[in-house]
Amino acid sequence: MARTADVIIIGGGVHGASLAFHLAQRGLKPLVLEKTFVAAGATGRSSGLVRMHYDFRLEAELVWQSFRYFTNWEELVGGDCGFVRTGFIRIVQPEYEAALRANVKMQQDVGIPTLLVTADDIKRLAPYMMTDDFSAAAYEPESGYADPPATAMSLMTAARALGATLKSGVQVTDVLSDDSKALGVKTADGSEFHAPMVVNAAGAWADRIAAMVGLDLQMTTWSHDVMFIRRPKSVGPSHPTVIDDANEMYFRPEQGGLTLVGLEVGNPLGEDPDGDAEHAHPGYVARAVEHICRRIPVMEESSLHSAHSGYDGLSMDQRAILGPAGPEGFWLNCGHSGTGFKIAPATGLSLAEWMVDGAPQTVDIRPFGFERIAAGEPLRAEHPYADIWR
Repeated sequence: MARTADVIIIGGGVHGASLAFHLAQRGLKPLVLEKTFVAAGATGRSSGLVRMHYDFRLEAELVWQSFRYFTNWEELVGGDCGFVRTGFIRIVQPEYEAALRANVKMQQDVGIPTLLVTADDIKRLAPYMMTDDFSAAAYEPESGYADPPATAMSLMTAARALGATLKSGVQVTDVLSDDSKALGVKTADGSEFHAPMVVNAAGAWADRIAAMVGLDLQMTTWSHDVMFIRRPKSVGPSHPTVIDDANEMYFRPEQGGLTLVGLEVGNPLGEDPDGDAEHAHPGYVARAVEHICRRIPVMEESSLHSAHSGYDGLSMDQRAILGPAGPEGFWLNCGHSGTGFKIAPATGLSLAEWMVDGAPQTVDIRPFGFERIAAGEPLRAEHPYADIWR
């Protein structure tokens, strides 16, 4: 006998967990089907940056609404998301300084606590950093990073306390539908689960789920490596979280005297998301060391702690794909393109509003709809930076 639910969510990452939590808050009984375990995919490999600097206003609005969750997690969700305030710096190439200034102004209009600072300001804040290749940067004193697996697990725990159900180790092999309506899913063991709404939150596997209802998401996979290094004592007990476009990288502190480093260049596209995520690609560590030492020369004294890889689903414009598509009752929450962790709380809330009330209220996420993908019309920022994840 097929089991029933109000909503079936395919994928137990942070976005599936957030949506389950917000749907359960609104009285629905969602069922989350996860093929391995919570946060096993991109969420578990996320670098966990909680920063608010975007060049697209809707993303800035989503992250600003999400930020209040990260800083009031126990009150709003329960449990612990592991948020650590470090301050955040955004450095861009000199040719994008005008865009930086415009985007800081846009973010301030949204309400984000951010300001434009000089290279001298950064030098005073972090005297170990080289600052001779830029004149201005964005600084968010309240931002930092969080623990992605803990974030996803606490959202899922809260959702279950409100009536949601989680089934791990369950792989969806087909989405059941008639000519015009989603009916549920079928799993690898032959079981069926029925619901009037099915949500594709399958991360790097989302294109495979979408194909089951005849949708082409035009997604690919983006493989990203990160390394953890033991930073020299001269850097101090911590340092700001930084996105450094000039050196095509990002980095943040980690507990235990470590620094996480990720590169925004040389990341393979199109690899199988079921590939090896336990090890970084050959040559990655040497490249990452070169990049971090350009910004913080004293990191030459560091030593390698570990390195691994991960896979994200990359959309055509590197922005989320959200909303209804295909048969009635089929919804998308995917394509987050490596930057989705920090917007997950507000994305789940806004999508739940859309599904239950007919329209999103917290943030109008409708421009992220599949229609733009089908029409080949990517979302563009008014003051964009260079494309990354290449």
